[in-house]
Amino acid sequence: MNALHWKLVIDAADPHAQATFWAAALGYAEEDHSGLVGKLLAAGAVPAEATVTVRAGKPDERLGWHDLAAVRHPDDPVSEENGAGLGRRILFQRVPEAKTVKNRLHLDVHAPSGTRDAEVERLEELGASVLRRVAEQGGAWVVMTDPEGNEFCVQ
Repeated sequence: MNALHWKLVIDAADPHAQATFWAAALGYAEEDHSGLVGKLLAAGAVPAEATVTVRAGKPDERLGWHDLAAVRHPDDPVSEENGAGLGRRILFQRVPEAKTVKNRLHLDVHAPSGTRDAEVERLEELGASVLRRVAEQGGAWVVMTDPEGNEFCVQ
């Protein structure tokens, strides 16, 4: 059996804000689906309400999907057809309900040795919050939340 290709999908109130945060947090690239979105709009295959102008009024303004945004590792290949990453990626999908309980799955971000506190500070500047600092026999890490309250750890 061949290994399966996968992506992590995270529910979000604002997929584009989440993609902006996580791209900056991880050093990933925000996916640009504007070519496909424009092509489908021009063909009448999707309604305008399914799209949004991302970063309106800024030099990197582009078309995107209203309910979806994604980030990808900058070294991984990209589909020329739709702009989606073909490797390590996180997709944010708009959902109507707010987050109400602790995540059952979370990311662990590994800072280079000796830089965890600086990394935590950088992430706070991007909009993350510290929930608690953990120091146990097996190690130490910081539990944080992203701007929508999703937990992740910095080791």
